[in-house]
Amino acid sequence: MMHLYGIPNCDTVKKARVWLDAQGRDYAFHDYKKEGADPDRVATWIAAAGLDTVVNRKGTTYRKLSDADKAAAADSHTAVAFLVQQPSIIKRPIVEYSGGILVGFKEDEWSAALL
Repeated sequence: MMHLYGIPNCDTVKKARVWLDAQGRDYAFHDYKKEGADPDRVATWIAAAGLDTVVNRKGTTYRKLSDADKAAAADSHTAVAFLVQQPSIIKRPIVEYSGGILVGFKEDEWSAALL
């Protein structure tokens, strides 16, 4: 089963869910505001896609961080713990599927990977 990770009120997550529903794709949704972010899973995402891809530096939450917190999010030694503590700065959505992961919603990439 495909797993979609994100925050339900995020516009990009909403677009991704509408797209998946329109394609008739079954998925389990994981709300990391309510359910938290698993450190092993976050580490796997970073290993697969890279820290720069997984951290959402464009969001309001990230922009409001102190310089020290931004440094923690950018350091490969502290990033996982920081992202678990602050899941709002994980780029959304992240999809785990049989072929790997997709980070962020880009319809052409999702079509190529999932259809």
